[in-house]
Order: sequence, then structure tokens, then C-alpha cells
Amino acid sequence: MQVQAVIYTPASFPDELYHRALAAVDAPSQARIERFYHRADACRTLIGRLLVRTMLAARGIAPSSAVFGATPAGKPFVVADPPIAYNITHDNGVVAMAVARGLHDPPAFRVGIDVMKLRVPGREGVRAFVGMVEDQLTPLEHRLLGGVPEDELLRRFFWMWTLKEAYTKALGLGLGFDFSRVEFDVVNRVVRVDGVVPEGWAFRMFVIADGQDVYEGVVAEYVGGVPTTVVHEETNGWLTVQDAVAFTENALDVLKKQ
Repeated sequence: MQVQAVIYTPASFPDELYHRALAAVDAPSQARIERFYHRADACRTLIGRLLVRTMLAARGIAPSSAVFGATPAGKPFVVADPPIAYNITHDNGVVAMAVARGLHDPPAFRVGIDVMKLRVPGREGVRAFVGMVEDQLTPLEHRLLGGVPEDELLRRFFWMWTLKEAYTKALGLGLGFDFSRVEFDVVNRVVRVDGVVPEGWAFRMFVIADGQDVYEGVVAEYVGGVPTTVVHEETNGWLTVQDAVAFTENALDVLKKQ
């Protein structure tokens, strides 16, 4: 499993580069991207498309000849032998993609990723913000969020939430899943689903720093046959982080050779 993250800063992403990159993706993607009202939303989606295309090129698959499939629930995968599972997420200035060639539950396997900027949206306080989704937290999670300083509360909450998101994305379920069924004991690093520790899952926690901005993320992958683990690795070989301009220029060079 590999994760590639791109840090996007709107002010430093040239308009000329956006148009060159837009011309490098397929016509349906171009049409979808151009429908966005805000350029930042268009750029984040464009970067996501380029992440998939450069991933294919690195595996010897010409993006123009790639065949994409989707599960009945709409989870995408690349038709190959074996199929390639991937999942993309973005929040504010980070776009990230997790990729896996798995052995379990083909063709989309079970891999999901979520990342969130460590901040409170709008003008609400931390506790009011968490209170908006209190019905999606378990009693244990509520206890772990109580009686701690607000900065620690925010960190713990986003670890809980990104893990819940990553797990449901890995299942291919997404919206409509009751998040209170998933419990993350962030202190002891234990995950429970419907009160039971699920077997065969690997959860990887990671942090991305962009100046003063901090992002927390979790990757969920079903690996099968082993006890479920939750790890937080400060340095690792499975996560790469790039600046959006450098990534896009390199992506265009790679795609020219296809």
C-alpha cells in the first residue's frame, strides 16, 4: 500500500499550469473540472485525476488505455491483473491517494483514506463543533473527549473521525453508514466495530505539515489473516508528500511519454 499526498496552495499555482494540466486529462474529466465555480475546487479535482494517471504510468499502464470499473456501491478500481484499488481524499490544501494491489475482496479490495485539516470550521468553539456530530460517537469516545484541553480534544476528535471515514470508504459504503458503529479508542489504539475488534485490518495514522497548518489522516486497509493493528508512524516508506506545482510539472512530463 502506498499513499501519495499533494499540498496545494491556490496563490502559488499558476493559471498557465492549470490549463496545461487540464489539457492532459480526458474530455469527460475536463468537462467535470470546468463546471466548478471556484478555481481551487477545480484544481483539487484536477490533481486527483493526475494522481491516478501518474500511478498508472508508473505501473506500465498507459492512462489512455486504462479501463476503470466500479463496485455496485460505486467504489472505483482499475481493471488489471490483479485489479488496482485506489481511494482519493482532499481537504483544504491537501489531496491524497491511497493505492493497493490486494489479495482480499477483489476487484476494489478494501482500502480507504481520509485526511482533515486540524481546525474548527467557521466561528464555532471546539466543543460546539464536536457536539454537532455527538450522535456519531460512542460513549467511550465521548469520555475520551471529555476533561482534556481543547487542542487535545480537537486532535483526538479528528483521529476518530478520519478513521471512521477511512474505514467506511474502504468498505465502499460511504454516506449512510452509522459512524457510531465504529469506535476508535485513540488512547489505547484499539478499533471496534459493533463492539468487536474486527480481524485483518491495518490502520495507519499520519500527519502532514504545511507551514503552520497541520493535517491528520488515516489509511484503512484490509490485509486479512492477522490481528488488527493501529500504528502512527512519524517516518515511513509508504507516504510521499509533494508540492502541487512540482507534482503537476512532473506529472505532465510523465504523461508526455505515454
